[in-house]
Amino acid sequence: MSSLLSRISNIRPRALGLIAFAALSWTPAAQAAWCSDGLWIDAMIGSHHFHPDKDFEQFNPGIGAECWLAPQWAVTGGYFRNSLSKPSFYGGGVWSPDFLHWNHVRLAAMGGIISGYNYGSYGFGHNHTIGPVAAPLIMLDYKRVGANIILIPPIPSSDLPFTLGFMIRVKF
Repeated sequence: MSSLLSRISNIRPRALGLIAFAALSWTPAAQAAWCSDGLWIDAMIGSHHFHPDKDFEQFNPGIGAECWLAPQWAVTGGYFRNSLSKPSFYGGGVWSPDFLHWNHVRLAAMGGIISGYNYGSYGFGHNHTIGPVAAPLIMLDYKRVGANIILIPPIPSSDLPFTLGFMIRVKF
């Protein structure tokens, strides 16, 4: 019985491993068709919370991707361990207009959905843990490396304040 339970519990990591393998083995031809303005792999590294009286997890490891469909538009998605020490998945779009782009710095906005937090009446899914997100981004890049700084708005039902998220990026 215990071996059956261990096999079942290993299905999720194996599935995630297969998805990661498929994403990493994505051919350049497929990337060229979809991500004509670049494919970036993001590594979430940490966060800073603007709340003087509460402790949150500041180390938030994760991985994601940005597929730039045009110079101003991208789709993005990924996974990270959130500040409440729960798994979070996100997906959405990024808009970075040309007039907010200066050499190696761009200002952008991200909108989409994210899981792993209590959204109360705004959420959906199991226990309302999936909800909307809209956030400004500062994107820094130099050749094939870069960084993202994102300002996540508060999520009152999870008692989360404004949060800065930090990612490093590599272009493929």
